[in-house]
Amino acid sequence: MDIPQSGASGIQARALTVTELNHQARHLLETSFMQVWVEGELSSFSRPSSGHWYFSLKDDRCQVRCAMFRGFNQKVRAVPREGDQVRLRVRVSLYENRGDYQLIVEHMEPAGLGALQRAFEELKAKLAKEGLFEQGRKKTIPEAPSHIGVITSPTGAAIHDILSVLKHRCPGIRVTLYPTPVQGKEAISGIVSAIALAERHGEADVLIVGRGGGSLEDLWAFNEEAVARAIADCRLPTVSAVGHEVDFTIADFVADLRAPTPSAAAERLSPDQHQWLRRLADTEQRFAQVTQRYLLRLSQQVDQLGARLKSPQRQLLEQKQRLQTQADRLGFAMRQKIATEKRASEQLRHRLSTQTPRREIEAKRREINQIQQYLARIIRTELDQLADRLASNGQQLNLVSPLATLGRGYAIVRDCNGQVVRDASLLQKGDRVSATVARGKIEAEIVEIASQET
Repeated sequence: MDIPQSGASGIQARALTVTELNHQARHLLETSFMQVWVEGELSSFSRPSSGHWYFSLKDDRCQVRCAMFRGFNQKVRAVPREGDQVRLRVRVSLYENRGDYQLIVEHMEPAGLGALQRAFEELKAKLAKEGLFEQGRKKTIPEAPSHIGVITSPTGAAIHDILSVLKHRCPGIRVTLYPTPVQGKEAISGIVSAIALAERHGEADVLIVGRGGGSLEDLWAFNEEAVARAIADCRLPTVSAVGHEVDFTIADFVADLRAPTPSAAAERLSPDQHQWLRRLADTEQRFAQVTQRYLLRLSQQVDQLGARLKSPQRQLLEQKQRLQTQADRLGFAMRQKIATEKRASEQLRHRLSTQTPRREIEAKRREINQIQQYLARIIRTELDQLADRLASNGQQLNLVSPLATLGRGYAIVRDCNGQVVRDASLLQKGDRVSATVARGKIEAEIVEIASQET
């Protein structure tokens, strides 16, 4: 920086132009105050068509001109108003054309916001360290709750938005409002008490805790530690729905689910009744088609099994016919044997008649009588044996008859494929089986299988 001085020789130093002076002053200010925070009251606020903001910042004694260019003021959440207390991050500069000292504003927030932001970050870090934000501790949100509890102001927009969404999507869901202030000093204890009341009632499947949009100060109750711990300790699943989509509170981090708005929370918790009705109709149609195909397949299987299965009465008739055939053959054999013996007897009688000696005749007669008795015993014995075999065969045929077996209380069990079940271990719990008894057929489902030790 040049500082004009008068030399001892009396030669006058070069004078600065106004432009040079203002330029050097600007350089001095900008290098001496790289970036500072300033707080005060906003006044003389103007917004020309260029998009820049021009205003003054003052306190009870002084004021300074400020400029906030469009690239920076677009990041401010709300346009400030005359008289607002604001906190500014600025660069100190000089408007060279007029030589006006001014502040170039890079960031603006309501006065006190910085303290609130610091408190927010400190509490967030504290609760995160305790594990209150961990996903593993969060409860599952029910897919289709039948009863929703809402903790919010009874006169705010949040409850009306929630009820409007539920009425449109699923009007059958019951809603219980636990009213509480959501702004101001009373909001903290009110929200905590409402959560406790909802827990004591124990009727709701899930809770929505929230309110509509607002400034950081308006939403601050949901950044309080007492509210955060009440939400984290709540036994019911909780959905935080505070402010707008861009707003984040401590309640969002400790809740089991964060919804960007109250309307979004109601939409997340309620099924779309129209979509469900369409899905139900589709499911009903598919079920009818599957059932029809299944019944047709069963009918075909029954027809096939009926064609392969012989009637027990027919089987018994065939057994009787075979038994009668054997009886006829046995009778014929007996008659043949008797006829043969008679012929032999006649031959002996003839031989006896041709022999005159009486003694030989008597002897032969006795021999004949013995032979006749022997033959009679043999015939009777063989007839008895044949009769016993016939009775035994009849009993065996009766024993192997399916009708006789079924008549004694037994049943023929078949699996769902129509195969006869001989081993219970081949079945599983829940399988469908059919049992044929002496009179009728039983359809059943396996509920238990008991193993038989050998």
